[in-house]
Amino acid sequence: MARKPEVVTRLDDAARAGWLYYVAGRTQDEIAAAMGISRQSAQRLVSLAVAEKLVKVRIDHPIAACLELGSRLKDTFDLRQVEIVPSDPVSPSSVAGLAPAAAAEIERWLRQVEPIVMGIGTGRTLKASIDLLSSIDCPQHRIVSLTGNISPDGSAAYYNVIFSMQDTIKARHFPMPLPVLVSSGEERDLLHAQSLVHTALTLGKQVNVAFVGVGELGPDAPLCQDGFLAIDEMARLTDAGAVGEICGWMFNEAGDLLEGPINERVASIPLPNSQQATIIGMALGPRKFRALRAALTGRILNGLITDEATARLLLG
Repeated sequence: MARKPEVVTRLDDAARAGWLYYVAGRTQDEIAAAMGISRQSAQRLVSLAVAEKLVKVRIDHPIAACLELGSRLKDTFDLRQVEIVPSDPVSPSSVAGLAPAAAAEIERWLRQVEPIVMGIGTGRTLKASIDLLSSIDCPQHRIVSLTGNISPDGSAAYYNVIFSMQDTIKARHFPMPLPVLVSSGEERDLLHAQSLVHTALTLGKQVNVAFVGVGELGPDAPLCQDGFLAIDEMARLTDAGAVGEICGWMFNEAGDLLEGPINERVASIPLPNSQQATIIGMALGPRKFRALRAALTGRILNGLITDEATARLLLG
């Protein structure tokens, strides 16, 4: 539904006020004078610009402690790419700091002139990052979803981001029109043989860079909350040594993919080979620690975006 003219006009005013405040560095009194409104109205317009995500703020100043932690992690886990952001002492599990850093890294890859294939996973951190992307016209690139885009009830998976990327990134997008988990290995093979799915699988083998979330396991894990796994199935997985998952693929403490019936049911694209591609994981907080450490240890990931506190945990 189209917005009413008065709403559009107010957003235009909010964008102007936001630009004057954050880009031009004007005070609210100066904005009020320039726009012929009261100081209170100027303040409200600046707040509206932030609320409507018309303003996206990034801090470009490198913080020495974060750089030092990143260097140590790079050496410890033999990583290609590391980005450490300051921790939020009030909300240690908040992804607010991680999302801008991830968005900047995604944009850096998409602004390359040479064509690339980018793989995209799922998760709340990745979704928050995609929401911060600037508009980029890059028709030379292809973006493929590494995991299924369908929930168990047939609806679109909430934290899958391939569709929302199309709003700002002008490239060719290839969704994975399957759930993360299917009923059996036989069903997975049958679905993978379909031409639409086969295209995504072929692109998955050509990925140059991938951005993925790292999931913890347990009764509160996303795969249980989203209805893909029952609580008793999750318990059997953890009893078998599973500590984390990426795009539905379960792995143990050593970072080895689990053998067994669950991974045989995963309909996601096989994880890209970290010897051939840059695989960047995004996660933070104590709940993600075991899964993140295992993924780094087993070289499932060779890139990392996390915060100071998690980096110190990983360094032991």
